[in-house]
Amino acid sequence: MRGKSQFSTVLDHAVLIAGTVIMCGPLLAIAITTTHGPEVLARDGLTLIPGGDAWANYSWFMSTPLGQDPDVTVIRLMWNSFALGAGFAGLKVGLSLLAAYALVYFRIRFATPVFWLLLLSLMLPLESRFLPTYDVVAGLGLTNTQAGLILPLAASGIGTFFFRQFLQTIPDTLLEAARLDGAGPIRFLVDILFPMSLPLMGALFIVTFVNGWNQYLWPVLITSEEASYTLVRGLQYFGQSSLSGLMLACLSVLPPALLVLLFQRQVVKGLFEGNH
Repeated sequence: MRGKSQFSTVLDHAVLIAGTVIMCGPLLAIAITTTHGPEVLARDGLTLIPGGDAWANYSWFMSTPLGQDPDVTVIRLMWNSFALGAGFAGLKVGLSLLAAYALVYFRIRFATPVFWLLLLSLMLPLESRFLPTYDVVAGLGLTNTQAGLILPLAASGIGTFFFRQFLQTIPDTLLEAARLDGAGPIRFLVDILFPMSLPLMGALFIVTFVNGWNQYLWPVLITSEEASYTLVRGLQYFGQSSLSGLMLACLSVLPPALLVLLFQRQVVKGLFEGNH
């Protein structure tokens, strides 16, 4: 039995290592290739041998205008991506908490059917709503604005689901005690439920931030001015085999990857332990 257990452990680790290599190998090759000059990429293609030009390549790339507008640099695109990811995540988390709070603690007729309708929205691909949503945003004059990028994507059925499941685990005695102390609905939400929901809020914020950062199709539809481009949107500036394109791809992956790696324990704890 012990030998079988050790074999199973070795097999599990082998599968994990193979999966990691398959998933991260191409990105690692791209990152290492950007440490060489453009002549190495033109001659040899992707390489797994580190070079010594990483600092020179990235320092030049970060300060060089990308398009026709001299003010549009990688720093500007990163700021646009951060604003989109943070606004996207913040609104989703806030609206999801308020929606779940209303469904759980207020006597709303047909609350359960309303909740199931919210979940049914998950069955529709996000892209299927882009064209009618674009007509609305364009009619409101919100194209090439942060509001136009963020607001149409702010609702979240999955976030409402997680918060509803969490709020249903809170004992009714807590609500009764708050009422005896004279706490109204807003005070109960702000002083009691909000602090208790922080782990789940943080986990959902990170997940939705990464989702917002990686949005491509919606920024392509809603932005036509270079100053409004996000980092992922800016990939169109370069060819697939150019050194600048590879560096931009690495920079677009780095912030969300670091965020998930640094807070992976909090994400797992918030999403799973918060719903028991």
